[in-house]
This record gives sequence, C-alpha cells and structure tokens, in this order.
Amino acid sequence: MRAQSRLDVIQRSVVREMARFGQRFTVEGSVVRGPGTTAVAVREHPGEGGGAGHVDLGFAFDVGRADGLVVWDCTAGLGRTEEERLESAVRMWATTTAAAVVELQEGHGVHGDHVRAARLPGWRAVQGPAAVFGFDSERLSEWLAGHRLLPELAGVLAPELAPDGAEPAVTGVKLFLGGRAGEDVAEVRVNGAVSGSASAALRALGWPRGERLCWARLFVLMVPEGRPVGEAPAAVRSAPVDAGGARPAGAVGNTVPAARPGVLARWRRARAGR
Repeated sequence: MRAQSRLDVIQRSVVREMARFGQRFTVEGSVVRGPGTTAVAVREHPGEGGGAGHVDLGFAFDVGRADGLVVWDCTAGLGRTEEERLESAVRMWATTTAAAVVELQEGHGVHGDHVRAARLPGWRAVQGPAAVFGFDSERLSEWLAGHRLLPELAGVLAPELAPDGAEPAVTGVKLFLGGRAGEDVAEVRVNGAVSGSASAALRALGWPRGERLCWARLFVLMVPEGRPVGEAPAAVRSAPVDAGGARPAGAVGNTVPAARPGVLARWRRARAGR
C-alpha cells in the first residue's frame, strides 16, 4: 500500500473511531482536526517497511502550538490485508488510548477510570479500557477484571514519572502483556520508552499463561495533581475516584468489565447471548 493510501485509511479510521465518543473529527491535510484545539497527527512507524500494520498516532491538545501537549502512542492491528490491519490498529488505539484521553477531557467516568495509588503520591491516573485479543482470551480478560495493575506497579513506576524532577503535564504509560506459556511478553513504556524495572514487575505478576497466543493492551495517563491540561483539570478534579483500580472494558477479541460487584456477571450473560 502506498504512503498516501495508508494515511487515508488511518485518518478515515480515526474519524470513525472518535465519532464513537461523540466527537466530530475531520481530515485537514496531514492531521485530523477535532473539537476546539484538539487534533490527531499521524507519523510513519520506523522500520519494518513503514510498519505494515503499525500506526503512530499523536493526540494533540493544543494543535498549532510548538509547545503544545501531544500524547503519542504506537499501536498495531490484526487482519488479512494491510487495510484491515491499519483499521484494527486505530481501533485498538481508540479503545485504550483515545478512551483515556477523552475521559481526561470529560471526567465523567464514562470512558475510563480515575485512580489514585498510595505509592504514587501527587499523581492521578486516568486509565482507559483494556483490549484483550487472541485465542482463549476469557481467562486473561477475567484476570484483568479482578486485578488492579497500576497500584501493583506503582512502586517501580514512581521514580520514572518525573526522573529529572520536572513534572510533565501528562505522562503516558502503556502496558502490554500476554503471549503463551514459555513465550510470554510483558512490556511497560513510559512516554514511549521501555521501563525495564516496570516491565519486569509486570512479568512477575500472576496473569494466566495459556497454551495459545493471547495478549492485552492498556494505556494510562498520569497527571500531576492540580496541573492544568487544556480544559481537562477541572473535569479531572471533579471526576469520581476509584482508590483501587481500573475498569478495563475490552475491545478487540474480548470485553473486560470493571472489577466491581455485578458487572462481571452481566458481562458473562452478554457473552453467553452472542
């Protein structure tokens, strides 16, 4: 697929996925413009001949400003054709990363959860749903529904959120875990850079390893308390807080509900009725 065709597919997918959040985005040249000063930028994924099904997307809060905040994330999709893989990659991004961004903007607890961890003083986390995909994904989905990854990783993440003493407006933390028994993968990235200590801590957790390939992807936005981020701070301050963990709410291959009473039962009934 030629570069312009790839860009067209990605941008159309961004418009479609953001509409699911009730936000109108339109293609304007190399970016996809959203409400107010927001936009989504696309850049070529390095290596692998353009990345095939890999997509690098940046959500800009203040487009046009040289110092404006941009949350970048690399995502990959599944499919038989490159177009299907690109569409899947954007859907994966929307389910996890864009959901967290929209929740940061709106702060109503609809698209993600607001979390404070005791070992991350001064920080507030906004976590979007988890995307669980692959074979026999129910076990991993249910494990994620009952576990709170951010508080469990807080001790190793804390020194990496502001390593130079300067608190950024927003720090993006991506978690990727899965594979199969004997070939498992666990990776934590902080603003795109792999954290060896956090990745090792994630690998050491007791998530189920099966005989067939299955993965999960999560994205968390870490915000210093009281730090302005466009129009987000008031919403973040007024949003309900879950002192425990996140509500993964699934997307690709499976749906992961909140770890709250009654929700898991409703999720099981919904799956049984498919």
